[in-house]
Parts: sequence; structure tokens; C-alpha cells
Amino acid sequence: MRVLVTGGAGYVGSHVARALRESGHEVAVFDDLSEGHRRAARGLGFVRGDLLNPRALDRALAKSGAEAVIHMAAKCQVGESVEKPGLYWRQNVIGSLTLLEAMLRAGCRLLVFSSSAATYGQPDRELIDESAPKAPCNPYGRTKLVFEEALADHSAAGLLRYAALRYFNAAGAHSSGKIGEDHAVETHLIPNLLMAALSGGARPLKIFGTDYPTPDGTAVRDYVHVEDLAAAHVKALDYLARGGESLAVNLGTGRGSSIREVLAAARKVTGREFPTEDAPRRAGDPARLVASNALAKEKLGWAPTRSLEDIIASAWKWHSKHPEGYGGH
Repeated sequence: MRVLVTGGAGYVGSHVARALRESGHEVAVFDDLSEGHRRAARGLGFVRGDLLNPRALDRALAKSGAEAVIHMAAKCQVGESVEKPGLYWRQNVIGSLTLLEAMLRAGCRLLVFSSSAATYGQPDRELIDESAPKAPCNPYGRTKLVFEEALADHSAAGLLRYAALRYFNAAGAHSSGKIGEDHAVETHLIPNLLMAALSGGARPLKIFGTDYPTPDGTAVRDYVHVEDLAAAHVKALDYLARGGESLAVNLGTGRGSSIREVLAAARKVTGREFPTEDAPRRAGDPARLVASNALAKEKLGWAPTRSLEDIIASAWKWHSKHPEGYGGH
């Protein structure tokens, strides 16, 4: 198929775009480069544009001849969303609706949406399945949920079919070592701990919260390899192309790892010791977030294949080769 990937120069988006191309799809990337990197989309058809610009979207859809869209362009920092809610509602909701309208004008009726486990908020259960209450506790999660609801309404009206993929903790890097995680402000655990390792102790890793009701007192998360996530997008697109009904599914491993367990795995993979610094909990951080992926297995035929050590090894390969990320290019 001909596929337009919005946000395809970003971290997860660049991996998805490559997985689509390797699966035989014709891929074009639409990105404003506010978060992404042009080098991450090297070798792909690229259109620089803003989701809030209907004409730019019309041109990108026409130029690519897109039969489907993978929508990944979004603002995604929880803390920033609390401080700047208007930015998140404008980009993640108004921008997404602007894309949806452009798709309908172009006759493009299949959409795979990059959603988030943040739609659940802080559910009190060991494994979070899709029946868990949706109670996001920050503007980022609310904007993702609102657009999911907009998609459901459009689907019910017979205007399109969609798959909303609720990521848990995306991590790792491409097996080639050529693309990986590079954010202007890095908030994710694994890149921060690896950068602490590379710094030789100059940048100790902060552990936010050591008094959670978990076995070792640190927060537990479900880390899923970015290439496994990319494979799920390919499967979701194939599912829709076969006539599959609209759906929302979790993407996670079903296994939780505490911060201290991630640190132990990183020391094993890198062979390095690096300092840590205990810090207070961050507001709104739940003790445990682990996915049930049973529905993704049933509907999409998807299951993750990479371990936590695989995740860290791939990220270490990327950060070791690119200590400054994409170098601003």
C-alpha cells in the first residue's frame, strides 16, 4: 500500500516507517521536525509540514497517493502537557482532527493511530487490559483519549476504519544502530541511564521514588522494544487492509521491570557502573503500569519478541555510536 506516516521523523515514527518499507509498502513521511530529525527519515519520501495546515496535509496526501495513514505526530511530554495544556490540545486534538478532515477529502479511509497507556491514568490492577477504566491524569493522556473517541465516532458513521495502538514504555533502538532515541529534553529512563554510563559518572541518574509499594520500592513499567512496536503497526495496517473492524489495543510485553531491575540489566549489558541519586516521587507517577497484550495477539497476531536486555543492548549500540544523537541535523 501507499502509506503516509505523520511524525515519521520522530523516535518511534522513524522505526515504523522503515518497518513499513521493509514489508513492501510505499512510504512517505510528513513531519514538522519540531521533535523529529530529518536524518531519521533518510531514504524515505519526505514532506515537511504542520498538522495544523490543511493545505500542507492536502498536498502531502495527494503527492503520496496515500491509501492509509499512520498517525504518530504529537506532543508527548507529560510534564510539559501540565504546564502548557493549550499546546497539547491544539496539536494533539485540533491537529489530529485537521488530519482526519484532510484524509476524508482525499478519500483515504484507513488510519493507524499512535495512542498511549496514558489513557488509563492509574488503574489499580496487575495487568491492564482494554476494559480498564479510561481516567487519564494529565492533559497528554486526555488528548490521546479524546482523539480515540473522535475516531470511534467517525468509524460508527462509516467514514473510516482505525486501529488505536496504546503503547506502554517504548524503548531501545534499531538493530542497525542507525536510528534511535534523541529528544531535546530526555525524560525516559533507559536513554538517561545510558547517557549516565557514557558520562563516566558526571551525570548521575535520578531515581524518582524509592518508596513505592513494589518489591524494591521503585516504580514498575512495561518496556517494549521499538522494533516490536513498529512490527505491530505493520500488522495493524494489514489487519485493516483485510477488512478488520476498528479497534483499540495495548502494546506491551505483559512483564514489568522496576527501575532497579532496569539498572541491573544495564550494568550487565554495558559492563559499566554508574552513579544514581535518589529523588522524590514525581506527581502522578503510578507504582505499576503493565499491559495485557492478549487482544493484540488475538486480533493482530502480534507478540513482542525482544527481552529487556535486548532493549538495552540496542539502545547502548545507538547511544555509544551517537553520543550527541543526530547532532542537530
